[in-house]
Amino acid sequence: MTPFPPDVWYDEAAGPVVRPYAMTRGRTEPVRGSFDLITLVVGRGSVVPSNVTPEQARILRMCQRPLSVAEIAAYLDLPAGTVRVLLGDLLNANLIETREPVMASTGPSEELLEAVLAGLRSL
Repeated sequence: MTPFPPDVWYDEAAGPVVRPYAMTRGRTEPVRGSFDLITLVVGRGSVVPSNVTPEQARILRMCQRPLSVAEIAAYLDLPAGTVRVLLGDLLNANLIETREPVMASTGPSEELLEAVLAGLRSL
């Protein structure tokens, strides 16, 4: 008899049955789109097609309202890289829409700063 009892796994305690690289068929980059962690994703319809993977079906059901890539990864308990690949496939199939983050401008124009300075000097 071994000094330690064998590991026994029950349901969720075993962790994911399919490894993330198997979900993406070994791909590490999405086929279409670039997904920042704050990119918003929303499904294009309420019907989930039968030809998507179970993870992609969960994404489509979750994204009836906009969710960020980071939120999707957290809800699915998957690495963000894996989620990006799955999202790329959904985007390629026109099943989702994305809203990329808008970067703030580099600052006010020189003309605006000069106008503010002139206004302050006139005070």
